[in-house]
Amino acid sequence: MSIAPSTTTDEAPQAAAPTPVPSRWAPLRPLVLRLHFYAGVLVAPFLLVAAVTGFLYAGSFQAEKIAYRDEMTVSAVGDSKLPISEQVAAARKAHPEGTVSAVRPSPADDATTRVMLSGVEGVDPTHTLAVFVDPYTGKVEGALEQYGSSGALPLRTWISELHRNLHLGETGRLYSEFAASWLWVIAGGGIVLWFSRRRALRKVRGTSGRRRTLGLHGSVGVWAAAGFFFLSATGLTWSTYAGANIDELRTSLGQSTPSVSAAAGDHSGHGASASAGDAEHGVGLDKVLAAARAEGLGDPVEIVPPADESSTYVVRQVQRSWPEKQDSVAVDPTSGEVTDTLRFADYPLLAKLTRWGIDLHTGVLFGLVNQVALMLLALSLVLLIVWGYRMWWQRGRGSAFGRPIRRGAWQQVPPQILVPGVVVVAVLGYFVPLLGIPLAGFIVADVILGEIAHRREKESAAV
Repeated sequence: MSIAPSTTTDEAPQAAAPTPVPSRWAPLRPLVLRLHFYAGVLVAPFLLVAAVTGFLYAGSFQAEKIAYRDEMTVSAVGDSKLPISEQVAAARKAHPEGTVSAVRPSPADDATTRVMLSGVEGVDPTHTLAVFVDPYTGKVEGALEQYGSSGALPLRTWISELHRNLHLGETGRLYSEFAASWLWVIAGGGIVLWFSRRRALRKVRGTSGRRRTLGLHGSVGVWAAAGFFFLSATGLTWSTYAGANIDELRTSLGQSTPSVSAAAGDHSGHGASASAGDAEHGVGLDKVLAAARAEGLGDPVEIVPPADESSTYVVRQVQRSWPEKQDSVAVDPTSGEVTDTLRFADYPLLAKLTRWGIDLHTGVLFGLVNQVALMLLALSLVLLIVWGYRMWWQRGRGSAFGRPIRRGAWQQVPPQILVPGVVVVAVLGYFVPLLGIPLAGFIVADVILGEIAHRREKESAAV
């Protein structure tokens, strides 16, 4: 009697693998892909300009030290520094024009003192003329136009304004706000697309063509995404429209940046007279600086003379590198007494975060390391844009250049996801108008183009 061979486990018929149930978030991928595609194609030129100019700005700090070394440093370090009043007098003798708006005493042994003059003919009204004085000899080493609280000199100022507004004034600021408004959206969409792809499709090694370009684009984008989110958020804090909304929100939450009170006491105006354009009011600069030192304000500091007879001197620390020094005091010009003190430690949390964010964004918080990191981020953004456009080119088939992603993906998104998503986008669009308005324009244009294409298809089918 023959015995039928037994069936081994390997030979036994295998049960059919269950069909994977698609996630309810799966329909979002085509929608994100289409948004990422359109935003990348249309916003990328603005991002490219922002990246290139941002790269230049990050390098301008070190370039400034080289270009203006003769003005910023002394030729020889002496034994003792002259009183601030004598240094200002030397600056005024060489440059009697305008008025003294601020004085920055030499913050280091080899650094010059800056005496800032406002209202100087030929100098931009929003800028000052910085007169550089050797603190040991009183010799004027030169004078340069200066801008902003960071003391940017002509080279850095020119690059800064190029990055901020392309030298087009307030209207030009819209370009940088537009780029900052969309950078985080594009970066976020890229992250979603990258991690929703199968692991095998993320590889770069051993691939070629569009697959390799996609791998490079995704890999670099994922690594740099956190930096892009940060640059976008901090860039918006001092933009025209979104920045105003952020300031209003901070004010409503009691998180606005405080300032020391410059209102003098009852003795203001008595014995506080000064010659036109001079910084010597009442007790004078030397006693004012001594009073600020007694309150613990170490270098670097800036002394601002009283704005009028009812105001005080204001002395504030201006160190933006870590650890930051941002304390300030008000000093009565008649008595030399401190009338108000503001410590950076007492700033509201959002005010501190805003200060740190801006300084990190501009490359001063951690010095050279900060600047190199910003340059690498800018370079990575340039590469991502180049690879993005290359992928668009490689999507073409035959004579069809850069075919767009298929429309209608939003119709597949479940209402319980789509409706809250629309609400979130609407709120963001309100607070960030250069995101909301263009996005609405994209959607309207897409719907119109889709309707036109649909009608043409119906007409072709009817013929």
